[in-house]
Amino acid sequence: MSEETRHTIGELARRTGRSVKTIRYYADSGIVPPTDRSPAGYRRYGPTAVARLELVRTLRELGLDLAAIRRVVDQEVPLPEVAAAHAEALAVQIRVLRLRQAVLTVAARHGSGPAEVDELHRLAQLTSHERGQLIADFLGSVFAGLGDQPAYRGVVVSMTPELPDDPDTAQVEAWLELAELCREPEFRARMRRLARQHAADHDVPGLPRPDAVAVVRDAVAPALTAGLDPTSPDADPVIAAVTGRYASVRCHSDDADLRQRLLDRLVPANDPRRDRYLDLLAVVNGWSTGEATTPAVDWFIRALRARTPEPAR
Repeated sequence: MSEETRHTIGELARRTGRSVKTIRYYADSGIVPPTDRSPAGYRRYGPTAVARLELVRTLRELGLDLAAIRRVVDQEVPLPEVAAAHAEALAVQIRVLRLRQAVLTVAARHGSGPAEVDELHRLAQLTSHERGQLIADFLGSVFAGLGDQPAYRGVVVSMTPELPDDPDTAQVEAWLELAELCREPEFRARMRRLARQHAADHDVPGLPRPDAVAVVRDAVAPALTAGLDPTSPDADPVIAAVTGRYASVRCHSDDADLRQRLLDRLVPANDPRRDRYLDLLAVVNGWSTGEATTPAVDWFIRALRARTPEPAR
């Protein structure tokens, strides 16, 4: 090793941010011994000692005691293996910090109190099996009595979040918010009602048909883009297209009863939490975020109500 690769204890302190006193203590303890000494007797350190000192610092920050650290650094291993151990220790630290950051970010966003923060921290620590149980309980409640049908088995799978083994901060944040949403009794009841309404709309024979929300979303999108007023006469063709399509799906005539049925389907679906669930699901699973349905549903509800006569008193 060339003379230029040696560092004095002061230079090592500046490179690593550790105090001279700390480095001297580690050297005297045999944890980070000097590479050699100068002709004047001063301690000198090479690249291996630098890497060891960085590893010791990381292990100390991760809570390892000096006895355990000594057992690690006493192994006579080449620098690449020391670097690999250092990288692995840092990866653990990063994962822990990522979880903490996600919990604190969600807590700040929701204005959570101590009990809520405690619960967020618990949700962040769930194992893969425990996360699966939480989601299975939610989806089992939503699709109770329907999940054994082939069409709904696919829907259940498509609505299941799968947090990866090494999620990024955004995925952890999305999981925490999604888990909280799944445990809301009101949201569960709303989703259960939507599932049953969807099933009722498909109680006619034939190939799979789009539900009311899908029919509205597809037909209303151009009107939203154009900024069309839902109460204006210009919106009449959009209304006719949706009600005609829904009548075809239901194998029913486009009359007042069918339009009321359509309103009954859309009002409970006009819930931003439904879109939020799907957005969070996409983030957790690494999918592209879909287009929100709430704006189209809200537009159409206002349009249809403006054209629906008030019931006789």
